[in-house]
Amino acid sequence: MSGLPSTPAAPSAPAAPLAPALWRQLQHTARVVQATLAGQSMTAQLEAVPAPLRPGVQALSFQALRQLGRARALRALLAPRRPPPAADALLCTALALCADEAHAPYPSHTLVSQAVEAARQQRSTQGQAAFINACLRRFVREREALLTQIAGDVEARWNHPLWWVQRVQADYPEHWERLLAHAQVPPPMTLRVNRQRGSVAEYQQRLQAAGLAPGSAVGAQGIELAQPVPVLRLPGFAEGDASVQDAAAQLAAPLLLNGLPTQRPLRVLDACAAPGGKTGHLLELRPDAQVLALEIDPARVERIHQNLQRLGLSAEVRAADAARPQDWWDGQAFDAILLDAPCTASGIVRRHPDVRWLRRPEDSAQLARTQTALLEALWPLLAPGGRLLYCTCSLFHTEGQAVVQAFLARNTGATLQPSPGHLIPSVAPVGLSVGDNPLGEHDAFYYALLEKASPSA
Repeated sequence: MSGLPSTPAAPSAPAAPLAPALWRQLQHTARVVQATLAGQSMTAQLEAVPAPLRPGVQALSFQALRQLGRARALRALLAPRRPPPAADALLCTALALCADEAHAPYPSHTLVSQAVEAARQQRSTQGQAAFINACLRRFVREREALLTQIAGDVEARWNHPLWWVQRVQADYPEHWERLLAHAQVPPPMTLRVNRQRGSVAEYQQRLQAAGLAPGSAVGAQGIELAQPVPVLRLPGFAEGDASVQDAAAQLAAPLLLNGLPTQRPLRVLDACAAPGGKTGHLLELRPDAQVLALEIDPARVERIHQNLQRLGLSAEVRAADAARPQDWWDGQAFDAILLDAPCTASGIVRRHPDVRWLRRPEDSAQLARTQTALLEALWPLLAPGGRLLYCTCSLFHTEGQAVVQAFLARNTGATLQPSPGHLIPSVAPVGLSVGDNPLGEHDAFYYALLEKASPSA
């Protein structure tokens, strides 16, 4: 990635296109950082970035947010009196990108000069350009001494809020350091091969034929690529031959469906379905299933339709609140219910590095109440002998085992079937066989498979 103009071509040749100036990318990256600290999603902010700038801004934003704890600690040393928000965001962005020389996207002197230019080029930071220049140049001069001064700062060390670090320590006393370090590593791109269209081995051959590395087989239907690639370069992607889905998320559909009757079509509810990845997987495994996919956000319903259309699959898709069955349920019991409940997304923070800065300590408990309400509302809709799979992409026990244990204590007709529980990266899953292939570098998930007692039981 180069933020400086490319070298002009010879006069006789067509002019080479100019790469977006780095200072412009830094302006937009700083806006992403500022918006995140104000409680706004990075995803929405990146969508507003002009298309030519977006790839560079996205890469810089991911790195800046992964190093923001260290950057804020450095800024507190360099400028104990916090500057105005726009200048603070730009300064912290530059410090985050400069702090780790080994992984910096550009040399420090380039980042400093371009950050100062970014400050000069916009009204909200023009008055602080000299201040930003002085802070950054001091950091470059005194790098080692300043980094030593913040070595004992927990947020600077782990680049997560203090409360988040303490929560992970309490929930995972044996693995907390590995989990926090894991969150700093860019995630792999993992594919789910549509078994209606071919096997994993066959798709690996297709990848090779397309000039791509075949990747590694993970789980039952997954391939972990060595390097991310644009989806349109994937063979048959537009036709639904493969989908992008983390290996841990690929466990949901088979966990729910395995062991259910095969002699008749199943009636299945995907209660919180957007963007539709798990809905599609359910139908790939059971094309004859009658699937109802709900999503409370009407704007996200279109994503489900798009995913199903690409896969050539059909389901009933409705914009509705799963916690209010009286608004949408027809009174016919479901054989299987997938409840991928709203959560803090603390298990997928490496894919969404803004989450750690958006969440607040009380969010997990508040979301646990929502998760409990959904469980209680949907359980009566399940047929006797049917199964409900409760899952979240959260690390925190308050959104996983605590919710399920409390539910089981209140509902004696529910039994917990073999399921992974808190599935965390690099730790073998409990109570689950994944065949010959491990899950690879997967996200953190929680899975609990609940079965409803039959009347004769």
